[in-house]
Amino acid sequence: MTSLMIEQFICRQDNFAVILHDPLSGETASIDAPDGDRIAAHLDLGVWRLTHLLITHHHPDHVAGVPALSQAYSPKVIGPADEADKISDLTGTVSDGDTFEFAGRTVHTISTPGHTAGHVCFYIPDEQLLFAGDTLFALGCGRLFEGSPQDMFTSLNRLAELPDETRVYCGHEYTQSNAKFAVTVDPDNPALADRIKDIAGLREKGLPTLPTTIGFEKRTNPFMRTGNPAIRKQLGMQNASDLEVFTELRRRKDSF
Repeated sequence: MTSLMIEQFICRQDNFAVILHDPLSGETASIDAPDGDRIAAHLDLGVWRLTHLLITHHHPDHVAGVPALSQAYSPKVIGPADEADKISDLTGTVSDGDTFEFAGRTVHTISTPGHTAGHVCFYIPDEQLLFAGDTLFALGCGRLFEGSPQDMFTSLNRLAELPDETRVYCGHEYTQSNAKFAVTVDPDNPALADRIKDIAGLREKGLPTLPTTIGFEKRTNPFMRTGNPAIRKQLGMQNASDLEVFTELRRRKDSF
């Protein structure tokens, strides 16, 4: 089995569109649909026909292109069951633990509430790929629009259990702004300092900062390092619970 081809490009202002293509079967998936015209144009470049549309959550900047892509390609449109009433053109829904097939690979559904109440992530073990939507970002996590700190904390812990080598694609190019916050709460982390330099170099060249990996995030993302003594000391929360540390990090980031 050959590896999936992956194309990542910016839509709207800072949304990422991600297209997966299997050269053997011809099956092609888009992760979310921030801009139907932009995605269709990219599909045309490869002469690819969209067969699957995988939706992580209902926010408009992730589903705006669903109607146009559904009309143009009639793909399978799979999204979270808990948000089915908020997403148009769904042909199937998934909940935590559900699996389905794409191009001969099993796709696992991981429920990750927090950013929205029904948010899901898609994990393909055979390819070591995670599509995290707006739950996990490089050096950050999603805002809590519908869920609680406990929801997001639990969701991130679930993702942290995946193998460290898992490649992570996220919904937005937020890495550089997230880095500016991360260094304020984890200033003495050499891995973070090195990463900030790498990020600056990539952005100066107009290159994306993604994908990241689970292991990389566990070493540098403060929201996945709530037990770290240095971060706790920086926050003055040496005796707090991990959830309390996470809640304070999210509070600070919201007003950063």
